[in-house]
Amino acid sequence: MIILGNTEFFKGIGKIPFEGKESDNPLAYKYYDEKKVVAGKKLKDHLKFAVAYWHTFGNNGTDPFGAATRGFNWNLPKDPIDAARAKADAAFEFITKMGFHYYCFHDFDIVEEAATLSKSESRLHKITDYLIEKQKASGVKVLWGTANCFSHPRYMNGAATNPDFKVLAHAGAQVKIALDTTMALKGENYVFWGGREGYMSLLNTHMKRELDHLGQFLTLARDYARGQGFKGTFFIEPKPMEPSKHQYDYDAATVVGFLKEYGLQDDFKLNIEVNHATLAQHTFQHELQVAANANMLGSIDANRGDYQNGWDTDQFPNNIYEVTEAMLVFIEAGGLQGGGINFDAKIRRNSTDIEDLFLAHIGGADIFARALIAADRILSNSLYQQLKTNRYASFDQGSGKAFEDGKLSLKDIYQIALSQKTIEPLSGKQELYENIINQYL
Repeated sequence: MIILGNTEFFKGIGKIPFEGKESDNPLAYKYYDEKKVVAGKKLKDHLKFAVAYWHTFGNNGTDPFGAATRGFNWNLPKDPIDAARAKADAAFEFITKMGFHYYCFHDFDIVEEAATLSKSESRLHKITDYLIEKQKASGVKVLWGTANCFSHPRYMNGAATNPDFKVLAHAGAQVKIALDTTMALKGENYVFWGGREGYMSLLNTHMKRELDHLGQFLTLARDYARGQGFKGTFFIEPKPMEPSKHQYDYDAATVVGFLKEYGLQDDFKLNIEVNHATLAQHTFQHELQVAANANMLGSIDANRGDYQNGWDTDQFPNNIYEVTEAMLVFIEAGGLQGGGINFDAKIRRNSTDIEDLFLAHIGGADIFARALIAADRILSNSLYQQLKTNRYASFDQGSGKAFEDGKLSLKDIYQIALSQKTIEPLSGKQELYENIINQYL
């Protein structure tokens, strides 16, 4: 029997302590000491770890080839509001035991969607009141909210880019309600993921019109939220394909160009997901760097793909080399703008013990903490930055600096080239950079 507010869902597991890298306790942090100061900030403030409501409390192991492999006690109540409250009880117990301070959600993660829009809105109002109570009691906050405008069959041809205005209107109403919910919960940001904002075939697609509709839709959402006093950042999360053949938010560079095309660059940043980066044939650090170059590095969905599998497996991060390279970009960019690190990752289908949820998040937090600590040491103590600076030294003075300052014409460059003698090869020293990374891991 579920007793709302009183049931302990994760019995036998207390608050996860920090015990250091010599500890053999699997239910303890080895590197994530939230109070440790790195690069001028506590780890908890740099990383702002958030738990993903959908994967952690909603994923039961179902996949396209098989049924659920695990059940959750918080799903036992039949009434949708009771079930939502039970899930909230489990979520806040888990988040506080992990020692995290944030969560994020889709609208219909926190309560089951109803048969009509108005009934769904009523359900969201009811569960929002309950979540406000849970937040006040625990101090846990919302990193960001969003609307699931991709799962329901109505969105099979997209939401904001749907060729049927009736579907677009429904999506607009759903986003308004999700924004209202996020603001009521004092969410710090709001995310748009265009899961089906794209096409399956160009034969039946008016791409320019759909992109214009998407730009207008995001503009209306921004204007509404700002009009209601929302001060947070809007994020767009790039992904190249899956479920659509081609999605309009393909990668970071595509999204940056889209935001500038539709005049949204002052309100929107990017939420970079590791697995989405690799699906676009980029590295995680590449996508971070592209966003940082545009001053749009907003938030991170932390996960990884399977390196032999070309789809979105959403596994918990564990590659220390990959994440350390990413944290070099993170620190040099000055961190994230508004967002944090959300574990958009799910335990494997054959991980069926309740403690596996803790083990996965502990590992994810430790890998990011360890990588951030290593990256800070690399930047502070090694030759890494000086080597990089020296590689571009020819642009720091003389003709190179004049070129960067816009003081040379093409004819000037032509004359300079004529006067040059033999050009000696300049080594990229890639192996040395890689050795430096290894030295500090």
